Amino acid sequence: MRKILHADCDCFYAAIEMRDNPALRDIPLAIGGTAAQRGVIATCNYPARAFGIHSAMPTARALRLCPDLTLLPPDFPRYREVSERIQAIFRELTPRIEPLSLDEAYLDVSEVRRFRGSATWMARWLKEETRRRTGITLSVGVAPSKFLAKIASDWDKPDGLTVIPPEAVENFITELPVDRLHGVGPATAARLAALNIATCADLRSWSREALVDHFGKFGQRLHELARGIDDRPVKTERERKSISAETTFHQDLPDLAACRAALPPLIERLRARLARHGDPAIKGSFIKVRFDDFTLTTLEAAGAQMDTEHFATLLEAAWQRGARPVRLLGVGARLRPAEDARQLLLFS
Repeated sequence: MRKILHADCDCFYAAIEMRDNPALRDIPLAIGGTAAQRGVIATCNYPARAFGIHSAMPTARALRLCPDLTLLPPDFPRYREVSERIQAIFRELTPRIEPLSLDEAYLDVSEVRRFRGSATWMARWLKEETRRRTGITLSVGVAPSKFLAKIASDWDKPDGLTVIPPEAVENFITELPVDRLHGVGPATAARLAALNIATCADLRSWSREALVDHFGKFGQRLHELARGIDDRPVKTERERKSISAETTFHQDLPDLAACRAALPPLIERLRARLARHGDPAIKGSFIKVRFDDFTLTTLEAAGAQMDTEHFATLLEAAWQRGARPVRLLGVGARLRPAEDARQLLLFS
């Protein structure tokens, strides 16, 4: 039986700012770009969340919700330094760590013998040591699988510790609301609700075939998660799947011609990033367009083409889906998995 921890720093960027300036602790605080530069909120503290502010929200909207919001620009070098110290604490417990971002990671502690092998005691130690050494609070979930550990870490935030032992998994999953499942966003939750599916118990009454009919490939995943099936290992090395470059414009691009004119600098940035990563093998390309009403569309194509004409063709098709001013443009490359690249070289 696996023992998986999911450790998640509580409002990480904001927590560092509050740690270093206690005057910020009890006032609404957000980290992000300015409204004048079309910025978005990276994270915010709990007083700000009481106003309905959340990460990825446009800063202009956050300021409308809370005019007294204190907004600070991100200081990523400082955040990275704290993250590295926290990751070092994780490594004292186990080398089997899968970082997801600066502020969260999975840890596989199945083989750890410290603390009499108790994953709960290990989680308590992580929380205590992280707070003592860095001043940052962790919420930790403990479970036999990654998806349950991640749900558990979010169950009692902030500064939470939720344990789902193997004998409790069945009852926990049966009563779990489907909108807590990984990958079920507002749109999918609404579709499930329209089918009178509110909990995993409801989901289990549907066959795999019926779920696939309604939700495509994700239906298979829903069928598995509703039964607690998640055999994904904790990966100590994460393979990059894509490289991209994007820009949020200070003023909306009014039409397709303006969007075309903005493409060459983006493509140059993409090429430079590909070069910095050793010009990896490419299996496809994509373009991302966010319109002025915040709707987002992406369009992909197979092949390794990275020229302006190719991206202009993708852009035209993507822009036609909204045909309105554009606030963000992005271009990117999907990378070929390393094993595929090796196979191609073998037979070339």
